[in-house]
Amino acid sequence: MATVTLGLLQHSCSAKPAENLKKALSLAEAAAKRGAKIICTQELFRSQYFCQSEDHANFQLAEAIPGPSTAAFQKIAKKYNVVIIASLFERRASGLYHNTAVIIDAGGAILGIYRKMHIPDDPLFYEKFYFTPGDTGFRAWQTRYGKIGVLICWDQWYPEGARLTSLQGAEILFYPTAIGWHPGEKAEYGVNQHGAWETIQRSHAVANGCFVASVNRVGLETPIGGPGLEFWGQSFIAGTSGQILAKASIDREEVLMADVDLGKVDVTRTHWPFLRDRRIDAYGDLTKRFID
Repeated sequence: MATVTLGLLQHSCSAKPAENLKKALSLAEAAAKRGAKIICTQELFRSQYFCQSEDHANFQLAEAIPGPSTAAFQKIAKKYNVVIIASLFERRASGLYHNTAVIIDAGGAILGIYRKMHIPDDPLFYEKFYFTPGDTGFRAWQTRYGKIGVLICWDQWYPEGARLTSLQGAEILFYPTAIGWHPGEKAEYGVNQHGAWETIQRSHAVANGCFVASVNRVGLETPIGGPGLEFWGQSFIAGTSGQILAKASIDREEVLMADVDLGKVDVTRTHWPFLRDRRIDAYGDLTKRFID
């Protein structure tokens, strides 16, 4: 298909995982009924963002893959012939957990998984306590409606991840996300923080001549009390020149949809031949932590 409709599921999350799953499934069905062919959830949609604290009890939120959530989304993928990207807290084994995205093809078959590679550790984003760094590498999958790559949240700040995924032929990069403001910092830093987040991802579209779809949650979450995190929503879909094709609100639940013409990937990469002109013979130092 030359033109594909994307559907991004932006919503708030409660403290009840079953309730959140029901909401995400309902939004996915709504997106499918409106014509979306590739549907993506926000990061860790089944719960509130529990990484605001280091608490062993939160490991009970994890589930196996395949598991109940993947089975539920597979039913929708089969019923509506849609591709679904679902972001889950994966229990791989005792003591081994990942932040994982499952890629389900139209028809319901699981194509594979991507495990988040870059794991942050910042105030209220204590992900290193929970998640083992991914071991899948950067991957792209040929779905029924196009070749896609999936990265997760903190991965979105790294051009290397976007590049390596694009080099495998990805036409669309999806970024399930959970990012927001510390309320006490919003007045001083909020505009710049959001601007940097959007700009870096639009830059991936430009540098790789592909589409970028980023889906974030909304709402103020205070699972441990205190000021919590105010998730800034504003999920968006960017074109192959980094232009915004569609953008969601800052605080409302919605299914963000946009049509993308995959033929523009070839046109853009031909007219802006960044892949042709890369000096791969000179990039060896990228594998070093720092160049003294």
